[in-house]
Amino acid sequence: MIPDMTIGQLMNEASARWGEIWDPQSTRMTLLLLCPRKERKMMELHGDMVEHGQPVVSVFHRPRAEAHLLTEQGFDPRAASFMFVNIATADMGPWMQQLVNNEGWLRNSVELAPTPFSVGLPSQRPFEALQTLCFRHPSLPALERYFLPFPAESLPGKCFVSLPRRAAAEMARQQAEVLGVGRLDKPAPPEPEPVAPAQPSTKVEPTTPAGDTGEGPLEEETVETTPVKPVDVPLPPGASPDPEPSVPLPANQPSEAPELTVAEAVPPTPEAEEAKAVNLPEVVEEVEDVSEIEVELRAFFQELIDAGVEPAAFMDDPRWEDISERAIAEGLETWPILLQMTAME
Repeated sequence: MIPDMTIGQLMNEASARWGEIWDPQSTRMTLLLLCPRKERKMMELHGDMVEHGQPVVSVFHRPRAEAHLLTEQGFDPRAASFMFVNIATADMGPWMQQLVNNEGWLRNSVELAPTPFSVGLPSQRPFEALQTLCFRHPSLPALERYFLPFPAESLPGKCFVSLPRRAAAEMARQQAEVLGVGRLDKPAPPEPEPVAPAQPSTKVEPTTPAGDTGEGPLEEETVETTPVKPVDVPLPPGASPDPEPSVPLPANQPSEAPELTVAEAVPPTPEAEEAKAVNLPEVVEEVEDVSEIEVELRAFFQELIDAGVEPAAFMDDPRWEDISERAIAEGLETWPILLQMTAME
């Protein structure tokens, strides 16, 4: 959940936020979902139970001053939550499959129109009305026109972002690579070129060439020279003919390097290395303790699942209020456990 954000802002920052899992070439559209208000929490976490290849961004809108415009159409604005979902068209089928097939959601077209200025909203701006797809819970009536103070992509509020799982994101990346669209792997940094060893050089005093005025300093030049052949020079009388006098070594200094033994000269075999290996203690995995309230909560969910009760009706059970209050007191989140257990069924 990202507070104080709009769908349009997240679309502009998508490449920087989500990197390689974001495909700027994919076609996207904004849907309107109408669900009972008690199921809003389930719709916020709907992306955790659906495999999708691109990020999905949604925001809820609550009609206030313009609520009477819905009442005039025979629609009770307090009976539903209005959810705008920006999704890739390739992910729309998996996103709605569970709701349509299992819960019987219905599909129709709805017109998103600007709120008339006669309503007197404190802030609004005109925009062109457009038609979009609308999916609604079977308990809610059809809606022909929905009024907004701003376009759906500019509605400020809490944005709920559902990122694709690793397997779905990897499949989307491979498809983008085959089709030649989207962000591929980042290029590897270039390897440094080997540096050639420096050649010995001799620094030569700068000279002034013929015809030069000599004004201004000249840069020093590095010129490679060939070695000069030694020339025999006669020694003065009385000098020793030996060019290198011998110097006696100390008594305790060996004149030659010590010889290696056979054990030191021969490299160790793999068997010898294994013999020197140190036996490490075995790593014992720690088992997380499950609290009593979590055991009770899971048993409560499993009992209702075995009885065939719909997850949306779990909160109607009289035991739910007591169990949820004790779970919140101990810092245990109930919704992830409910989603996990219902997804396994």
